[in-house]
Amino acid sequence: MTTKTQNKGLWLHRFAIHFFTFLLTILFFWVLGFLVRDIETIKGPDFEELETKHLDPDLKKSHEQLTKEAEELSLQIKNLKEKQSIVQQSSQNLQQTINQLLEIKRIELQKNQPQQAIDAPDFSNSLNVFLENQKKYQEYSLTIAERVEQEQNLQRVIKKISDQLEAQRKTAWKEFETLHKHHRLKLAFLQLAILLPLLAVAAFFILRKRKGLYFPIYLAFGIATLLKVGLVLHEYFPGRYFKYILIGALLLVVTKLLIYFIRLVAFPKMQALLRQYRDAYEKFLCPICEYPIRTGPRRFLYWTRRSLAKSIVHTHPGDQQEEIYTCPHCGQALYEECPACHKVRAALLPFCSHCGTQKNLEEKQSQNDE
Repeated sequence: MTTKTQNKGLWLHRFAIHFFTFLLTILFFWVLGFLVRDIETIKGPDFEELETKHLDPDLKKSHEQLTKEAEELSLQIKNLKEKQSIVQQSSQNLQQTINQLLEIKRIELQKNQPQQAIDAPDFSNSLNVFLENQKKYQEYSLTIAERVEQEQNLQRVIKKISDQLEAQRKTAWKEFETLHKHHRLKLAFLQLAILLPLLAVAAFFILRKRKGLYFPIYLAFGIATLLKVGLVLHEYFPGRYFKYILIGALLLVVTKLLIYFIRLVAFPKMQALLRQYRDAYEKFLCPICEYPIRTGPRRFLYWTRRSLAKSIVHTHPGDQQEEIYTCPHCGQALYEECPACHKVRAALLPFCSHCGTQKNLEEKQSQNDE
């Protein structure tokens, strides 16, 4: 087996790849948003047209005419009340004048003075004007009462017609809600008819090209399409349906991921095994059971992954010699003789550290799977 080592590149290059992948996701999401909004411009049902269709034109015309008459009566009543208020104010002023004159007469009678003021023509004129104002006030009151009665009769008729129009308007509104619901489902179908195939194409390339050179492009397109599909489902489907769709999708994704990681642990790929073996050798732990590799100066030490950096190793001249070693816990050969240079090498890593000879590890993986 030939092991291919992928070049990671500089950290700046890796950061640039991640940044532009994120930026490309936003741009894809933006473009898909334009497409969705263009579909949303399709004209839906018009409530005014449906209202015109269901409402009786004669009733509607009568309602408008009677409403205008009621408004005119209301305006007349308001004007009459203002005139009546002016007449009432004038009467009050005249009444005060008459009272003052009568008070003067009473004082003159008490003092036995000539009655010049009370016999003046102003008193007679004031009294006539006062009586005339009282007559106008009564006339305004009667007129206002007639207008109010007419307005009340009109309001009763208007209410009766309004109830009939409201019943017809409810029928129009029900039809509008039905048509509007169908229109929204139509928009959702058109949007999903475009987005779901794009999502399927993105998923296909993500799965098929996940180790390819241009995988970030497919990943950005897939994430943007998935987000847009989720937003469309959330917008057009009721909450009680959307939650089941969302939970169902999450169950499917989580189940697939769980199965994937279970299979990854049960049947690991060679690349993952090499990373596992490399990390274990760096920590001086058995790659199979994580039992400490006690060779050389670490023969009588105890450590774990966390305590490895704190452990102090005392070396002796005889401890520098490499030796063949097998894990005493699981029996896995960890260090063996290299068939090319006959020196001790790591048994679970692909290359010899002395001569660079590569070892076929597929047989070792098949043995572990059994």
